[in-house]
Amino acid sequence: MERGEWPAIAVMGAGAVGCYFGGMLARAGAPVTLIGRPQQVDALARAGLWIESPAFREFVPVAASADPAAAREAELVLLAVKTLDTPGAARALAPHLAPGAMVVSLQNGVDNARQIRGYLAQRIIPAVVYVSAEMMGPGRVKHNGRGDLIIGTPRGESPGPELDDLAALFSRAAVPCRVSANIEADLWAKLTMNCAFNAISALGRARYGRIATHQAARAVMEQAVLETMAVARADGVDMAMHDLVAAADRLAEAVPAALSSTAQDIHLGKRTEIDDLNGYVVRRGAALGVPTPVNQTLHALVKLLEEAGAEAAPGPGGGG
Repeated sequence: MERGEWPAIAVMGAGAVGCYFGGMLARAGAPVTLIGRPQQVDALARAGLWIESPAFREFVPVAASADPAAAREAELVLLAVKTLDTPGAARALAPHLAPGAMVVSLQNGVDNARQIRGYLAQRIIPAVVYVSAEMMGPGRVKHNGRGDLIIGTPRGESPGPELDDLAALFSRAAVPCRVSANIEADLWAKLTMNCAFNAISALGRARYGRIATHQAARAVMEQAVLETMAVARADGVDMAMHDLVAAADRLAEAVPAALSSTAQDIHLGKRTEIDDLNGYVVRRGAALGVPTPVNQTLHALVKLLEEAGAEAAPGPGGGG
């Protein structure tokens, strides 16, 4: 991947995250193919991708396909599916990727890169994603704030100059990106933000700014943060440089209008990623002997809400 040149890019998962970052790369001139569900692909093929951002509003031309084989020419693949879809997406891509392709996981959670390596022999790069974005309809993404990335390699792996090139590529597309010397800590820091906001946003139907200024909700948020950090430290992750209670306040100030992906999924009757967010903290805490009562409660309540939505959805031939 040479500096100054755009590689062929495929984005597996044409949801809000995939459309935003793929759209920004395409807007800068990169050849981008978005791979997603047929309804989304049809809208993208007809008119391109509509991006509504605080800085601009425009249609961006992109290629689109519902077939993972569309990634066969890609030098760079952005994996932006939900965490629960990671194994299926990796298996679908496996027969089609070039041996030298680089795969970047633009996903929530801390365990995706390890899972992807179970299916793909290509180099897998974990990324921490900070963006507030939501789909407003097929082919239409709304960007509410932030939109930056942190990339890195696990302990024991040399980052190599290609990570600097990758960061420069994103930066050329107006996507701030830095290379981390401690990606595990950064992944856990992002997981902590997800555990702080996602479930509360879904359960309270609240955006981030309201959560941070609601006394009782903020107290729950703070306890979720402290539990998650305790689990990370017990797991051997150096969190010394992170004051994540203050970081949660800063995040709410930066994107007060953000509505969590968990809240968006609940609203749409979709399965959430909560098992890989608060649920992951609960499982790791149990394995490491760290109590996580607040995360356990948030996880359980979101699962109840998720299952209630699934039960309420009409089946084949169901009424309205």
